[in-house]
Amino acid sequence: MTASATESGAKRTFAVRAGEASGDRIRLSVYDMLIGTVYTPRVFFYRETLDGEALRASLGRTLRNFPILAGRMKRDPDGGLSVLCDDAGVRFVEAHASVPMPDYGPRHTAKKGLERHLSHAMPFWVVDRDTPLFTVKLTHMKGGGSILGLTMNHAVADGTSYMSFLESWAREHRGLGCPKPSHDRGVIDALAASAAGDTRTGGAHLTVMERGRKAAFLGRILRGSLGGVTTVTTRFTAAELATIKVTAMADLAGTERWVSTNDALTAHLWKVLGALHDRPDTSEERLGLIADFRSFVGGAVPDDYWGNAVTNTRPRMTAAELRSRPLGEVAVTVRAAHAENTEERIREEAAFLCAERDAGRLKRVMTTMALDSFDSTVAINNWSKLPFYSIDFGQGTPFWYDFTSMVVPWTVHIAPTPADQDGARDVHMALPRAQVRALQEPSWAGRFHHYADSGEVFPLTFMDAKAKQ
Repeated sequence: MTASATESGAKRTFAVRAGEASGDRIRLSVYDMLIGTVYTPRVFFYRETLDGEALRASLGRTLRNFPILAGRMKRDPDGGLSVLCDDAGVRFVEAHASVPMPDYGPRHTAKKGLERHLSHAMPFWVVDRDTPLFTVKLTHMKGGGSILGLTMNHAVADGTSYMSFLESWAREHRGLGCPKPSHDRGVIDALAASAAGDTRTGGAHLTVMERGRKAAFLGRILRGSLGGVTTVTTRFTAAELATIKVTAMADLAGTERWVSTNDALTAHLWKVLGALHDRPDTSEERLGLIADFRSFVGGAVPDDYWGNAVTNTRPRMTAAELRSRPLGEVAVTVRAAHAENTEERIREEAAFLCAERDAGRLKRVMTTMALDSFDSTVAINNWSKLPFYSIDFGQGTPFWYDFTSMVVPWTVHIAPTPADQDGARDVHMALPRAQVRALQEPSWAGRFHHYADSGEVFPLTFMDAKAKQ
């Protein structure tokens, strides 16, 4: 590992490298390019103070198995993208704060001001630039404790890969070593080449947009980032989740159908957010279900594949049906939509994306889930099985995890909770300002927590005071 440093005021900036460069050029897959070059922020809060020098040393060792993270993104002659594994390095900032660690949690999230705990890279200044694909900012708080803020370019990794890297880093830091994952993007092209069905379309969830429509969509995203959307957080306790599932299963009594806790929670959130939408009875309500497809394709993509391997399905109901159907029936709809992620469907989807890439149109392909997010779709990304609260660098696990406010409305993230919460879930919801104002009415907390005992209802926590105006 090598690290060079520059100093500025109360912080020092390092370039962390593996100390070896293969020079390999890893061509990004169609799923990587579909995501784009945006960065994904994740921030972990530790009660104990982390050792910055030791973290840089273990990060350098870990990068030997993840050379793509220390590389730089390049444009290919055909318009595609690759990462040159030249060990140009990861940016690592170490800073000291003049205030103590706040007692963050579901009643006091860290979203307001979280940006100061991240070292940002410009997503539109990545290709053919000396811009790191991974950045770290370690902030030591007055009186003890550290905040570890991370950004990773989404074009190189999805959520599963992101967290597998962090697990590997933590293991390496504790002297346990970490295996090298598969960086072979060729498996995605092979997946596409073996498609046997209709590969001319991407199904209902992918579309090739006209340039004007994409520009209009990006404009709406920009308005969301300027304050049109805010994030609301709440916690569902383990007991509450158990009641939600029991209720759903009771609705299915005698049908021999089964739903999981996550199916039932997703159905409950869809029903409540559908009521918040308050659209006419005949309006179509859609649910965007994001899923990792590694396990769906019969071993064609290895479990340790490190990259983007995400798809989605979109069940639908009329607004009247969503309001009137029992929780169990809605949960069955959720489960059936997950079951649509068959090997055949994923192969056809990959083939469609490869064909669009080869035709030079991949930049214009978008998910209809994203396009409809301003109107009819609630998109749910369930992270509850990701190991956010297992990332231990020798000083214990985080007591809180958070991320910056989302800018796409009607987007929901279901996150795990610390081990002492016994399987609870934290739910982060990005909502338009108009709906956030409606949530000030106390009855809405009761709707979200309809299945909780009266003494266990968690409040709806708003990103900042402006959301309450």
